[in-house]
Amino acid sequence: MPGIFHLPMSRKNFLGSSAAIVGGLLVGQVSADDDTQAARLALLSDTHIPADPTNEYRRFKPVENLKKIVPQVVASQPQAAILNGDAARLTGEVEDYTVLKTLLQPIAEIAPLHIGLGNHDDRAKFFRVFPQTGNAKSVVNGKHVSVFELAGTRFVVLDSLLYVDKAAGLLGKGQRDWVKSFLDQPDDRPIVFFVHHSLGDGDGDLLDFDRVFELMVPHRKVKAIFYGHSHRYHVEQRQHIYLVNQPAIGYNFADQQPVGWLDATFTPTGVQLVLNAIGGNVAKDREATKLDWARV
Repeated sequence: MPGIFHLPMSRKNFLGSSAAIVGGLLVGQVSADDDTQAARLALLSDTHIPADPTNEYRRFKPVENLKKIVPQVVASQPQAAILNGDAARLTGEVEDYTVLKTLLQPIAEIAPLHIGLGNHDDRAKFFRVFPQTGNAKSVVNGKHVSVFELAGTRFVVLDSLLYVDKAAGLLGKGQRDWVKSFLDQPDDRPIVFFVHHSLGDGDGDLLDFDRVFELMVPHRKVKAIFYGHSHRYHVEQRQHIYLVNQPAIGYNFADQQPVGWLDATFTPTGVQLVLNAIGGNVAKDREATKLDWARV
């Protein structure tokens, strides 16, 4: 059940719109078919969009936050974007996704947007608003898994939704078996995974993370796992795999954490992450972090 939101404009309209927004930043745009070059992705997480635009939490209004971020993402001209779960505010209502779809449309017009699911999403209601495309097929029965390739790197968006509006997440045996078969393929290109739930051993984390990690560790081609859920920005390394906790867009849980998104440039040898903080702790806004696959 790949959840891909993409509304490509005609080339004429695309060029006119892009020039109006970014003043000619199309120069130097990288072809997705050129594996020797870089791929620019916009990494979003935890938008928590409600149907009511006035809804707020911890003095943050998720709708207003996303309205600030969308023009930044469009200006960055990404080749793809990923929203790593908790797209909706609390219980994943159709009305939440309807508002979200309207807000995300400018991004979807310039790049495919892969939307993962978190514990505040509802799988059935999500697909009522973001229906599958005609040629989409599920790689894991009943799950929402997306796989795509750019610039010599394979990206996999997994589905850790277990219960709606309850903290814990689970990939489950079917998805773990698929991950194993995917990793056993004779292909050494770098792989980066995305999953919503945090990678700890708490009751509200990804409950089968240890089993999943055991599948990944023997494969040096697995370079990083990106996740959300905890509403903080943090990078660490466990064995040869980077674990990247993405900042939330809707709101933070602690004042020292930023609210924002990551502008990521991937190459076959690593990734550069640039934090775009629009709220919370903005002290590290525009700070770049480089993760080098060659060193792990």
